[in-house]
Amino acid sequence: MSSVINVVLPVFALILLGYLCLRSGRLGPTAASELNRFVVWLGLPALLFSITARSTWEEIWQPGFIIAFSVGCLGVFGFTLLYRMLWQKLPLVDASLDALGASYANTGYIGIPLCMLILGDQALQPALVSSLIVVCVLFAIALACVETGLHGGQGFGQTLRKVSLALVRNPLVIAPVLGGLWAVGGAPLPVPVDTLLRLLGAAAAPCALVSLGLFLAQPQPGGPVKGVWPLVLLKLVGQPLITWYLAAKIFHLPPMWTYSALLLSALPTGTGPFMLAEFYGREAARVSRVVLLSTLGSLLTLSACLYLLPVD
Repeated sequence: MSSVINVVLPVFALILLGYLCLRSGRLGPTAASELNRFVVWLGLPALLFSITARSTWEEIWQPGFIIAFSVGCLGVFGFTLLYRMLWQKLPLVDASLDALGASYANTGYIGIPLCMLILGDQALQPALVSSLIVVCVLFAIALACVETGLHGGQGFGQTLRKVSLALVRNPLVIAPVLGGLWAVGGAPLPVPVDTLLRLLGAAAAPCALVSLGLFLAQPQPGGPVKGVWPLVLLKLVGQPLITWYLAAKIFHLPPMWTYSALLLSALPTGTGPFMLAEFYGREAARVSRVVLLSTLGSLLTLSACLYLLPVD
């Protein structure tokens, strides 16, 4: 149990520090957005580029992991989307945001530092693959659903163009792609560039966790909000159970990839759904509560996962 505390405590302590810094006024009201900009535009892209530039295709290409993690998040997304639309009669846009909230694992802000702490640097590869699935596949599908709901009359081509442009402009998508292209060339990174990337990448994890704490410290919408807990339970319980079963029982993945699949699928909801709701001017109360409650609840569920894993 002490090993679980040693792993989980530093991660959530950084989130708590960010929370306390905003609540106490030590950091200003714009700190969350500014630190988030650093993470999104410099820290995480540098880390992702560095990982892929040093990786080989054999290290990253794990079809079983890709299928297990993808089925877990996309299955929860599809189930929630259909339930919200068919049974609760929500518009496609709002149903898509709810579905994203139930399936969007926080692989960037929590997943990467958590996997590094628990499984070592070799776990950066599954963390990278899962991040690409979440950002390039899941988020793109949700974005396409939202755009279809808003501009259904514009046709599939127009919607596809908007989604493609949004992904091309995303540094978290471009950085690993460029890193992969560099790895194909086979040349080592120049020493000054490598040092710069290491410095930026080392700052990504702590800054991302503090930034998440700053976000959670921001005032939450008041009043009762319905339909939050089912989304939280789908994210923290349903998705990891599906992913673990596929990874361990169907594909029999190596231990490191199986453990990574479980941990990464058990992560709380990231801030992506909230930012998407804010960007499109939709009601963000429910998805913001999902982010908050799933983050707090993951302290228990991740601890349970770590307790079951052979963490030294």
